[in-house]
Amino acid sequence: MIERIEKELYPLREQLQNHKVYYNVHSILDIRLFMEHHIFAVWDFMSLLKQLQNLLSYNAVPWRPSGFPAASRLINEIVWGEESDVNRKGEPMSHFEMYREAMESLGANPQEMNRILDRLKSGENIDTILENAPIPKHVLNFMKFTFEIVQTNEPHIIAAVFTFGREDLIPDMFIEIIQNLKKSQNNSLEDLVYYFERHIEVDADEHGPLALKMIQQLCGKDESKWEEVLRYSKHALELRIKLWDGIYDGICKQKTFNPIA
Repeated sequence: MIERIEKELYPLREQLQNHKVYYNVHSILDIRLFMEHHIFAVWDFMSLLKQLQNLLSYNAVPWRPSGFPAASRLINEIVWGEESDVNRKGEPMSHFEMYREAMESLGANPQEMNRILDRLKSGENIDTILENAPIPKHVLNFMKFTFEIVQTNEPHIIAAVFTFGREDLIPDMFIEIIQNLKKSQNNSLEDLVYYFERHIEVDADEHGPLALKMIQQLCGKDESKWEEVLRYSKHALELRIKLWDGIYDGICKQKTFNPIA
């Protein structure tokens, strides 16, 4: 079934693989804009991951077996890599925090992302926050879908979006971006290049194959679950394309007002 899913998703993945945004990130200004939009996807990815951990690896007290020992092991390994990797200095840090650190070194502004985190710390509900957050529509729609998926509480659906719409997609996508970034000799890119390279290394070599195994374990021979995997994965990829379209449009507008960008 994995082969069939991958075949069905191939056209959408090709659209992403060859998206024009990759070939229009030429300057520090372009990279800043890209990061100021993309950071929300880096962040909400962790909610997919942590919800999977909640569902597949029992986290309440008193503890009891979750009933998914193999999937639990897989998701815990992925969480460990995403939440507790090491930065360029060898310090423990999540991939999200690495990304935000890279933004700051480039002069990009993570203010709106930080405001969402502050509102969450104060006890506000994520749905309420997203209703009035001053962020672009393509970013907002992307995040709303993520939290709709999280709230299904269905492990196979969340795992599908995580695997085919986010995690399994990341290595190819980041390779395209890194090839453009490495053409620049700007030293302020070092943290971002490290983040991309680390993400590619971990996802391509470890996380991607583990996530595919997890999908197989969660769906088994249940045809209805496999159909849901396909449907939700397609929608996740469609929204990723719209996210990239929005970033591309923003870069083009920026170049109009800043011809040297």
